Amino acid sequence: MAVTHPSPRPGELAGAGRSAGAGPSAAGRSAGGSAGEPAALAGPVGERKGPEGPLAGVHVLDLARVLAGPYAAMLLGDLGAEVIKVERPGSGDDTRQWGPPFMPTGDGAESTYFLSVNRGKRSVAIDLKDPRERAFVEALVRWADVLVENFRPGVMDRLGLGDDRLAELNPRLVRLAISGFGEAGPDSDRIGYDQILQAEGGLMSLTGTAASPAVKVGVPIADVSAGLFGVIGVLGALVERASSGLGQRVSTSLLAAQVGIHTFQATRYLIAGEVPGPSGNHHPTVAPYGVFDAADGPLVIAVGNEDIWRRFAPLVGLEPADRRFATNALRLGNLAELQRILNEGLAPHTVADWLGTLRQAGVPAGELKTLDRVYGSEQARAENLVWEVDHPLLGIIRLPGNPVHYNRSAMTPGLPPPTLGEHTDALREALLSRAQADGR
Repeated sequence: MAVTHPSPRPGELAGAGRSAGAGPSAAGRSAGGSAGEPAALAGPVGERKGPEGPLAGVHVLDLARVLAGPYAAMLLGDLGAEVIKVERPGSGDDTRQWGPPFMPTGDGAESTYFLSVNRGKRSVAIDLKDPRERAFVEALVRWADVLVENFRPGVMDRLGLGDDRLAELNPRLVRLAISGFGEAGPDSDRIGYDQILQAEGGLMSLTGTAASPAVKVGVPIADVSAGLFGVIGVLGALVERASSGLGQRVSTSLLAAQVGIHTFQATRYLIAGEVPGPSGNHHPTVAPYGVFDAADGPLVIAVGNEDIWRRFAPLVGLEPADRRFATNALRLGNLAELQRILNEGLAPHTVADWLGTLRQAGVPAGELKTLDRVYGSEQARAENLVWEVDHPLLGIIRLPGNPVHYNRSAMTPGLPPPTLGEHTDALREALLSRAQADGR
């Protein structure tokens, strides 16, 4: 059963009126609820306007910084959760200084990097090590359903926020910990940034070409994948809490996330004993599947099965039953010759011409696009892949939207990325006055 308690109404907290996302509800907190639920755990601290997301009513305390943890917290906010981000006074999250590009705000500037992973949050600027902030920190913990942190193992204990203390303050709290290398083993104390884990997790050994091996992915894939796996873990823990009534610790790492996305490359080694190397712009186990040269630029073609091969081969002057290329294994065995023939066959026509021809023939193909063309495309607009929010200093800004769609629940951007400490005073007053009213 859900227990609701009085809470500030829209507009009573700084930033509440700038919301555009899903709003908390008693129903959203009902899973696993009981009449004994602490009063400080129920009710929003500032309503969000608009239709409700599937996590409406869930409260997230984001103690993380840089990318993996903040990204996970942002995704939970996209799903309708209310998120409070705790930052260091003065400097804030590290990524506030990552740039250029920076967007000028008059007295200062906002990092576009920070803006990319912090929408849908309120910002509190406090020193977690300051004993004078202990009552506020504990009020935030009692308020939360989910706590996200990406400190090195042991830091939370030194802050007085170890698992035992968190469970004492809030038995229903789901605690997500994201580290670089994991919580056990000889590397558990190492600091892990994205490219370090792209390298140590084997991903860079799979990218690049023979001429330029070990190339990193162009986005922080180690951080992003760890954040995604962390969100999956949190959602599972929230479902389990509905029956047990208890929170639990959820942990993952950038290293583990890289292993989690190795897929067929992992089984090439674990089962077949092959150590994969860089495969460049061509698939290592499927052919033809990669980048080829049309008259005016690169063209990506994916012949993923024999039916597609039979449709594709005649378009480039080949017989599907050619003894050199009749099966996928034969095509891989004669890959250099196949690629030469394809590049010669594709060269007379433009990318646009080939895209039309291949689409009509049912052969998967695509062109190489820069980000301006991606975000400016009709397809991106049709899929609502760009969200707009009203930033308190920058005005209307555009952000990459969440890629998930529900047919009943809403997915909206909610609050804009916050300025540093924008909501500290309002949230301190709201949560500490509530704690005092509850006798804490």
